[in-house]
Formats: sequence, structure tokens, C-alpha cells
Amino acid sequence: MKVIIFAGGWGTRLGHLSEVIPKPMVHIGSKPMLWHIMKYYSHFGFDDFIILLGVKGHIIKQYFYNFEAMNNDFTIDMSTGKIDYHSRHCEGKWKVTLIDTGLNNQKGSRLKQIENMLDDDTNMLTYGDGISNVDIGKLIEFHKSHGRTTTITGARPTSRFGELVEEDGLITKFSEKPKTGRAYINGGFTIFNRGLFDLLCVEPHCDLETDAYKVLAEMGEMMVYKHEGSWECMDHERDVVHLNNLWLAGEAFWKVW
Repeated sequence: MKVIIFAGGWGTRLGHLSEVIPKPMVHIGSKPMLWHIMKYYSHFGFDDFIILLGVKGHIIKQYFYNFEAMNNDFTIDMSTGKIDYHSRHCEGKWKVTLIDTGLNNQKGSRLKQIENMLDDDTNMLTYGDGISNVDIGKLIEFHKSHGRTTTITGARPTSRFGELVEEDGLITKFSEKPKTGRAYINGGFTIFNRGLFDLLCVEPHCDLETDAYKVLAEMGEMMVYKHEGSWECMDHERDVVHLNNLWLAGEAFWKVW
């Protein structure tokens, strides 16, 4: 079972942070967001990744091509070119496949392009800007239990606004920026069977959510795994600050390794 990660979008809402690097490469602590997501899956024993590249994909390629140097201290003998690493990272089991899937292609097109790279009927899929503490093992068990094509993790995002409950115009409850909203949203951390590819094409306009997911829902082939734990998305500059504050304070809910 492979883990597929979307990492090709423009990330325009991040402002100047994504002018030079793609959104998944914006750092939390000393590591890119992408590393944190992969580290989380790896904790559950999933180390085979396919990263779908697009905008500034060469930056992500460079990071993994130079992974040893980027994640270790080392001494280089300039006369021989020999490099001695003083420490070793813990990602030795990772297998990372990096695929350019187009600059402006929608996510359905990006996913369809790597169909022939998947050997198993069931694989995992997520976004390169969202992190959670969802139990991957239980998510997989849930997916296998219902037999539908796709399982999406339903998350309750932190609300950025005050929330009120009213009856006939009378406010009965007010909460200033509640920890989580009432509705579930698509939090990524998706599991799908190969039948999903029947609804996709490689044309750039093919979108995953508005095309394939809509049809799957109408067919009764999509289930939601209701995650009541934590989930965050790095969508704006304030999210970057928030996630870094959690990391620096030792309160990063996704750090299970």
C-alpha cells in the first residue's frame, strides 16, 4: 500500500512564503511540512511514498536528492570528495517517488497519471498541507469493513471565528473561537480502491473533488471516517505561525514518533 501526496498546487494564500518554495516545503520547526506528513505515516509502518509534483516541483526534488546532506551533519574532504556523516536520520526505510504531473493540472489528472505505478488495489492519499493525529490503523480497518470505493477522513477544523447558536433570533449560546467547528470537512487522509480511477482522466481539467468525489457520493461509494481528534491545515501565514508555535512548545499533536 502506497501513500500518495498532492504537492503541486500554487499555494497563493500563503503569500510571500510560497513565492520561492512550494507550500509543502514551508517549514514547521526545522523540517518541511511534507516531512512531517511523511513522518506521521511512517510511524504507522507506511514508508512507500509517491509525491505528485507541479508548481516549483524542482524544489522538492532537490530536497530529496540531497536528503542525506540536508538532514545530517557531515565532514567533506575537499581533496577526495569523500563525505563522512556524523549523525544518521531515521528515514532509511523510506522509498520516495517524485512525479511531475503538470503545472496547472487539477488533482484528478495528477492522480490518474500514476495509476500504473500502483500494484495494490488499495492505497492512501492525502494533501501536502494538512496534518492530523488520526489513527491510520483504525482508518484502514474502517475502510476494509464497508467495502466502498473511497473513505475520506472527516475532520473538525479549529474555528477562526466566534460561533453562536440561535433560536428565532435569540442567541442561546456564544463561543469565542471554539476549538472545533460543528461540521466535518474533508481532512484528506483518504483510502481508495482502484475503482476510483474509472472516474478520472489525465486531461488537466479533471478534478478529484468536484468530479470524481461528487459521482462517488451519488453512487453511494464514499464513506467518512469521523475523526474527533486534532487536524490542522497550513493554508495561510497565520497557520504557519500557529503550527510552529505548537511545535516549539512541545504541543504538536501529530508528533507521535
